[in-house]
Amino acid sequence: MLRLFSTITKIVIASLLTGVVLHKLDLSAEQILLELGVTPENVIVWLEESVNWAIPHLLLGSMVILPVWLVVFLFRPPRG
Repeated sequence: MLRLFSTITKIVIASLLTGVVLHKLDLSAEQILLELGVTPENVIVWLEESVNWAIPHLLLGSMVILPVWLVVFLFRPPRG
């Protein structure tokens, strides 16, 4: 758990520092996206399409994985 928190903290700090540097260079996310030929609206549409694709697959997979995990967990020998 500590390792996960450490990784998340490092990502947040790196993102914050990068954002400060880009702000000092007078760049915005919208400008960078426009330089790449992408509009913010396109990004939102792509995100929505990704979520709409991922949720049914996630639910379907979890309907198989969770019962299998539960059976393995219940029949595992006790520790200690």
